[in-house]
Amino acid sequence: MTTTVSAIHVLNGPNLNRLGTREPQVYGTTTLGDIEAACRDEAGDVAIVFRQSNSEGQLVDWIHEAIDARARGIVINPAAYSFTSVAIVDALKMFAGPIVEVHISNIHRREAIYQRSLVSTVATGVIAGLGGGGYRLAVRAILLAAA
Repeated sequence: MTTTVSAIHVLNGPNLNRLGTREPQVYGTTTLGDIEAACRDEAGDVAIVFRQSNSEGQLVDWIHEAIDARARGIVINPAAYSFTSVAIVDALKMFAGPIVEVHISNIHRREAIYQRSLVSTVATGVIAGLGGGGYRLAVRAILLAAA
């Protein structure tokens, strides 16, 4: 008997396509491509759907796709939308599986505007301040939740 294993959806918000060159003192020199490779490595045989958009509506559409695909889990770094997007929060509320919010920097040690994430109110867990390695931990957490 073959079991179909659903994918883990890793969704990235605005400006994360600039990782590696964007404020390296805050975000380091790891690129989004490096992070994608680490997620795929951590997931092993489990499929990863890895995406980045600077558009809030596109991220909402991808959350809907994850819902419809019955994704194993969602790893999301909504970036600036963490602090402003009720639309992303509402979409995530519809997802029945684990949601892990990831931030490369420790948002709680940053300026006040970065310290309160709306997305955290619906996330299963939050990983912040561990650099790109936080994504690997998020994928592992979803794999463990599904075990």
